[in-house]
Parts: sequence; structure tokens; C-alpha cells
Amino acid sequence: MGKRELVIIGAGPAGLTAAIYGKRSGLDVLVLEKGIPGGQINSTGEIENWTGVLHASGAELADSFRVHAEHFKAEFLETEVSKITVDGGRKVIHTDKGEIEAEAVIIATGASFRRLGAPGEKEFTGRGVSYCAVCDGPFFEDQEIAVIGGGNTAVEEAVYLTQFASKVYIIHRRDSFRADRMATERALTNPRIEVLWNSVVEEIAGEDMLEKLVLKNVRTGEISELPVSGVFVFTGMDPNISFMEGLVESAKGGWVLTNERMETSVEGVFAAGDVRDKYLRQVITAAGDGATAAMAASSYISEQLHLQGVLLEPEQVTAYFFSSIDEAQARLATKIEESAGGGTKKVVLLDGYKNKRMVEKLGITNLPVIVEFRKGRIQRSKQVGSLEEAVEFLS
Repeated sequence: MGKRELVIIGAGPAGLTAAIYGKRSGLDVLVLEKGIPGGQINSTGEIENWTGVLHASGAELADSFRVHAEHFKAEFLETEVSKITVDGGRKVIHTDKGEIEAEAVIIATGASFRRLGAPGEKEFTGRGVSYCAVCDGPFFEDQEIAVIGGGNTAVEEAVYLTQFASKVYIIHRRDSFRADRMATERALTNPRIEVLWNSVVEEIAGEDMLEKLVLKNVRTGEISELPVSGVFVFTGMDPNISFMEGLVESAKGGWVLTNERMETSVEGVFAAGDVRDKYLRQVITAAGDGATAAMAASSYISEQLHLQGVLLEPEQVTAYFFSSIDEAQARLATKIEESAGGGTKKVVLLDGYKNKRMVEKLGITNLPVIVEFRKGRIQRSKQVGSLEEAVEFLS
């Protein structure tokens, strides 16, 4: 089993950005990916909201992310992760190519398009049912097709598909789109698009290939048939978390909960991108998450290495934990350092404000405190408010 500093699971915009920031921070970075680097954006035909780039295909942007990460010597491994175990602080990623231990892990596995669940969907997947307009759109040249959904993805992909299809029906269960105004205007003004409001798919039917959709009007209950050669399903997304269910705290639907540092409920495990419980899932927000997660992971790793080196590895060491934002505690730290400088006992000064996780991990609840460690274990400790009290502890 190999051991790495930072292991990133997923090579989408969040994972690749995390790899760039992790390498620039001097970390040993390994990126695990089971599919094509770039993630979900590979299936997006046009991207017009990546700052500084007026227009690019998802595949082009994904390729540029991968090249950027490789430029900083991030290492990639094509593998599938089956689970993550955390025991006594040890984080182990189990893959089909062996186990990997990591100082820190960033979950950046994104999300997948939700299946419709209608009869016939599974049978006709790949035979008329698709979840990727870029992949399968060209197969429907001059044919009539349908798109199911009412969010940005559904509406934007419907417009994209008009490049190939003679007509695109958008089937939406409500009477208005959830997509933003620009996407909505483009769809509603496109002569090749017709919207079927208040409608759901009851069945996907055909012989060898998809031939029609059976629709139901949710207001009137009317059943109708819509002859189409293909249907593209864009009805939402689910987080890709099958390998880590129960590992970290999550919101309804399985979306991973994090704080603003992208820290999950498990120490040393971070999450970034579409897998998180968040308001907006876009390429640019995923990239921002990845940058934050990598920097937080770098800080965490440095903290752990520092903790190991100065407190847990020496035979015996005394440390003064204080808060740098408390003027009296900071002044006392300087006095203790000066006083101990000429003695036989060296005192390690540790800022408990900046190293909050370290303090919590050691079970220290109040600052300032002076602590004696032997072979990595706390032997004794004392709350100190003056130099005299510190000297008494050291003597």
C-alpha cells in the first residue's frame, strides 16, 4: 500500500483545480479518475460562462484543465474507488488497483444525471434514450426528438440539439422553466423548439429502436403519444457517493455537507464541486471549491506534520498553547520563550488560534495552557496566567 500526502478522487473541474493548487503548494498529489478527465463537462456542447473564455466546448475546457494539472506534475491513476476507511486518523482509499493511504483526501466525484424511471427507459438506453447531447446529438440528423426537463441543462441542450434535429420537443412537468432568462429566451425563440408544458413521460416505447413517448398532462390527466426518434433526459442530478455512503455527514439526497474550508465531518477528508450540498453547480463554482479544498488540505497536512514532529515524536517536550489574538497570552509566550531559553527545558510555542484543529485533537479546551508530553502522550498540564506559574511548572 502506497502512502501519499494528498489524494484527490475525481478529475473534473473541482478535482483538477485542486490538483493544480495542491502541487503549487508543494504537496505530493495523486488524482484518481475512473473515466475521462474533465468529468461531466465533457458532455456539454457549449460553455459560455467560464470567465475570460467567450466560447468553448466542454471537452476543450476539460482538456485544458488536464494539461494545466499535468504542467505542475500532478500524478494521475485510472482506477475505480470502492470505499474509504478512516481508522485512528488513518485514511485509506480502496481501489481496484490496491489500497492507498493519504494524509488528506479531497472528494471531487461530482454528480450524475438522474434517470427518469419511466417504463422502457432502461431497455431503450443507447437505442434512442440518451443523457448526453454532445455524444449522441449527431445521430439524430433531420429527425424529431424530445428533451425532458426544465432547468438550465435541459433548455441549453435542447437549443444545442437543434443543430441536428429537425424539431426538438421540450417536455416539462411545470408551466415555466427553472432555467435562467437567457437560456429560456433562446429556447422559446428557436423555431425548431416546441414546449409541451405540464407534461410527464409515462412510457418510452418502440420495437428495436425508440419510436414514441407516451405522455400525460398533469393538469388534465390526458394521455397522448409523441412520435420521436430519440429522447434526452435532463431531470436533475445525484451525487456520486456510492463508495462513501455513511462516511461523512450529508444533506437530503446524499449531498456532502462541508464548511467554508470544504472540510467534511471527518478530519482530513474534504469535498469540492458538484458532490457538495450547495446552491449553484457550475464549472466555475466547482473550480473555486477545488482551490479552497486544496489550500485547506495543505494547511491541514502541514499542521499534522508539525504536530507529529514537535509534539509526538520527541521523547519529551513541553509546549505552551496560547491565542495570538489575545495580547496578554502573546506577551506571556514571549516571556516564557525568553525565560526557558537559558534553561535545560526548551518550550515549544504553539498558536492555538491558528492551529485550532491541533488543539481540539489534543483535547485542550482552554488557553493559555502549558503541557508536558512524553512519547507523544500528555503527562501533565496546567492553566498559566503568569510567567511565575510557567516557571513553577517547568522547574
